[in-house]
Amino acid sequence: MKDTELKNSNAGKKSLRFKREMGNLVSMHESSVRGIILSIIILLSITFTVIPSYAEGIDITSIALEETTIIELTNVQNEDINTFRIWVGSDFSFKSFKTEKGWVGEKTPQGVIVFTSSEPIKKGESIKFGIKTDKVNSGINWKALDSKDKQIDTGKVLAKELPKVIQNPDNIKVEENTAASIFEESTFRIVPEKPNVGSSIRVIGDKFGASQEFDFYINSKKIGNFVTDKDGHFITTMKIPNEQKADRADFIIKDKEGEGKKISLRIGDMSNRIPESENINLTVQGIPNIVHKGELLEIFGTGTPGKGISITITAPNGEIIRTRTTEIDNKGNWELEPLIVPLDRPFGKYSGVISDGKQNKRISWTIESNKVIIITPTSLKFEPGETVKFNGTVIPNKPIELVVEDPLGTEIFSDIIEINESGILEFEFSTTQSSTEGTYTLIAMQEKIKELIFVGLGQLPTIPVNLEFDKLNYKSSDNAIITLTGKASEIVNLLIIDPSDKPKGESQSIKMGPDGRGTVTLDLKGYGAGVYTAVISKGGEQNEETFTVGLQTGSGKIDINTTKVSYLTGDPVLVLGETGPNVLLTITLSNPNGKEIKVKETFSDKNGKISDGSFRIPSDGISGTWTIKAVSGSNFDTVDLEVNSLVIEGIVVSVTEGQDIPGFGKIMNISVIGAQQTVELEIIDGNNKVVETLSFPASKSGEIKQPWIIPKDTEPGTYTIKVADAFNSAETTFEIK
Repeated sequence: MKDTELKNSNAGKKSLRFKREMGNLVSMHESSVRGIILSIIILLSITFTVIPSYAEGIDITSIALEETTIIELTNVQNEDINTFRIWVGSDFSFKSFKTEKGWVGEKTPQGVIVFTSSEPIKKGESIKFGIKTDKVNSGINWKALDSKDKQIDTGKVLAKELPKVIQNPDNIKVEENTAASIFEESTFRIVPEKPNVGSSIRVIGDKFGASQEFDFYINSKKIGNFVTDKDGHFITTMKIPNEQKADRADFIIKDKEGEGKKISLRIGDMSNRIPESENINLTVQGIPNIVHKGELLEIFGTGTPGKGISITITAPNGEIIRTRTTEIDNKGNWELEPLIVPLDRPFGKYSGVISDGKQNKRISWTIESNKVIIITPTSLKFEPGETVKFNGTVIPNKPIELVVEDPLGTEIFSDIIEINESGILEFEFSTTQSSTEGTYTLIAMQEKIKELIFVGLGQLPTIPVNLEFDKLNYKSSDNAIITLTGKASEIVNLLIIDPSDKPKGESQSIKMGPDGRGTVTLDLKGYGAGVYTAVISKGGEQNEETFTVGLQTGSGKIDINTTKVSYLTGDPVLVLGETGPNVLLTITLSNPNGKEIKVKETFSDKNGKISDGSFRIPSDGISGTWTIKAVSGSNFDTVDLEVNSLVIEGIVVSVTEGQDIPGFGKIMNISVIGAQQTVELEIIDGNNKVVETLSFPASKSGEIKQPWIIPKDTEPGTYTIKVADAFNSAETTFEIK
């Protein structure tokens, strides 16, 4: 055999061996430290073709095969390296990793892998790390630190793919088997979505590898296998074992290489099961008579346990536009996945047929056009760490205020955005691996119109219970009109809290309409002047809204101010002041051109104090002197603010004081602009001790706006926050009182 043939043959063997071994990367959830693992040993015998990161003090090289990357770090300077951090962009996440002996790897909740060792890498020494991501990555960001966590160097490493064609010892050209089994777009679902211990389930999947065998697991227990058809589609039946615990579980599909896709569902028990032989009338709820574009619909009902449900929707022109299926659970209930009425859906009357094979139920609704704020998420469900995106149409040439609340009702983002003549809105906010899972609410307010848009993180969204008054202030002879929204036909409780923080009468139970809406007329006779709170609740979920009775515009002096005189675009503005007790006011924020950006009707409390933190300088606001004006009757006061609209070169960080969150404590609002990719943040106390390390992906516009809950027992004083992306760093100080 010729020397060149022998060389190609050996390289091919090593390439194939590399792929096999790297396919066995240890799961992060099982172990993050395994010493020198077989794949690393084999890697040491392979000659790599690499692309360096070109760091001045550290030589970083890497090579990749599909989702697997090997990084080799060589220290070519005098400082020892004790810590090596790596992270990827917001569109990727780590699945597993390996380290050499003596090094420990740990994945933080923010998705950063931190490798540490008591034995540092000295000058001239090298170390290798193996990493596997959820998909082929575009590069890995890294940072090297010494024993005191001082940054030595940082950068981004790109990897070159191994060749996928090898030569065998007989010099016959062979294509390596690269047929994939599980892809990024591979999806599957469980029917019913609320399975029970001991019950049979249908597993339905699409866009998997064609004509390939897969195993099906519940958590770590294999319960069956199946084969896909020539199109990568499958429908199979599995049974949940009787010994399975009634709890949330992972349903996992794995190929023969150990690659997997999973979904997480709660498995119920068999208590209060309705016999499958019992017939229950087929019913449907959750579809209002009038539907608007962008609305979220939760369609559900009852039927005979064990039967399948299908729904077919027909457009005004007679075309079938959507078909959905589900199963009736063992208690006689069924529910479709939530759906959004698309923005491009034509107006008109739609009809549908829901069938269980024996009974049919006809439904109909009309899509109308009287909504002027129409916003939808690009997907109903996002995963933690992803960027949540919305688009839609709103009133042209008018600013719109956007507020994002997490499942706990905490505001995590707000901004005022100028809308051009097209009326088109595109908006996004970032999440992290540690973000709370559940339903997030986007509150959009333009002119005097308010819309709520729901999206799920880690799970499909549900429509929370909500209430809204027809105005802020009433006379004691008035009737207050309260509009309720929630899930169709559910029972909610309404309680009124008086100005002394005591319940005013008993709570009343209200049944929502079949369209998920309700209206309550509240008789205000006997209500004294003051500020009241209406609390609407369902189970452990609640919402509240403030209203006032008998408040008047004041005849006394108004004195308002802000907590500082100079602001950057995007900064929140806290308005404080004094006037007479229980006085109605109107507060207006105007830009240097005199354009009103936000108008808010509010009031002073029983001590005459004014406090409103709902104002914010728009992120695209102009530089100059802005004005806040408070008016009550013939009295008014104004305060000027200097706003700087900076052209950002590099990264800028600022910290402002937030509100107290009951049960959690005080928060500080962290704002970062001019960032790229993932940003690492360190909060350091006056003794140079790191209090907390955080990591967040920047939005498309390079922004991060994130509340930080101050840890309990944190001492008052001056703190420093340091931020760094893959290219720049910045820091600032702030006070904790």
